[in-house]
Amino acid sequence: MQKKEMLVAAIENGTVIDHIPADRTFQVVNLLGLKDAKTPVTIGYNYPSEKVKSKGIIKVSDKFFTDSEISRLSVVAPKVVLNIIRGYEVVEKKTVDTPDKLCGIVRCNNPVCITNNEPMQTIFHVIDKERGICKCHYCDKEQDINKVELI
Repeated sequence: MQKKEMLVAAIENGTVIDHIPADRTFQVVNLLGLKDAKTPVTIGYNYPSEKVKSKGIIKVSDKFFTDSEISRLSVVAPKVVLNIIRGYEVVEKKTVDTPDKLCGIVRCNNPVCITNNEPMQTIFHVIDKERGICKCHYCDKEQDINKVELI
């Protein structure tokens, strides 16, 4: 019988972000500010995956993400899986879904939108999750969630 080795070391406590499309792995790192983390962060890139062909995986020791951070994550990598680890065991597993409303996450690409001309938080309504279409609450401009600029 052939032994399989673990490709990435286990963590005792923290969060594993799995099934990240490989081309979005470093966007997730930047979005969550992981380069400034004070605890160990392991980044795996280009692992084979049946779900997304080529995936990234990020393990963050002693970090549990807030709902706000998870909402931001859903914009660049919807359908990733968060595994919450305690005592080397997965105690919770959840798939990240894009919320119905994105507040203060996405910049409106309409230059005359009030959010680009006044100091105020953007609000987008996600009107088609399958196609990734969101609409500005203020100017009604629709945007492709895969091409938005994050704030």
